[in-house]
Amino acid sequence: MKHTISVLVENHAGVLSKVAGLFSRRGFNIDSLAVGVTEDPSISRMTIVVNGDEYIVEQVEKQLNKVIPVIKVSALQPGEFISRELSLIKVSCNAKQRTDIMKIAELMQARIIDVSVNSLTLEFTDTAERTEVLLSLLHPYGIREIVRTGTVAIQKGADVTRSQKSDRVS
Repeated sequence: MKHTISVLVENHAGVLSKVAGLFSRRGFNIDSLAVGVTEDPSISRMTIVVNGDEYIVEQVEKQLNKVIPVIKVSALQPGEFISRELSLIKVSCNAKQRTDIMKIAELMQARIIDVSVNSLTLEFTDTAERTEVLLSLLHPYGIREIVRTGTVAIQKGADVTRSQKSDRVS
């Protein structure tokens, strides 16, 4: 089962390497990893998707909490967060197929961002599951290239994952 973990870290060089090294040393595989600065420029958020059981997730949380630049670790509960990933998909097409691909893009709410004689490039932001649906619809036309970001996630509702100054590890 896939689990999504949100990790607030100090925004310093080498933090990503420390976290990735932790996963590597423990033999945990990362399915997805996305990192970006938060509303506070001194803090970055990592969204990590791992595949495993509850024990694996518990071990990941415990190990992450031991890493010095880690401020806060939150395992996001299914149904209690919103997640998205961005995909850029280049699809082969001739003039006759172009209309069909454009209809698929419209149906799935993907944007066409580049058109050439032999291809269309689509931009799609949605869940990993809906991305797979779009890819399966485009597959018969010939996908030439796919670029996907990692999953980003945020907790539903008014609650925020925020570090208070007193929560920060020095």
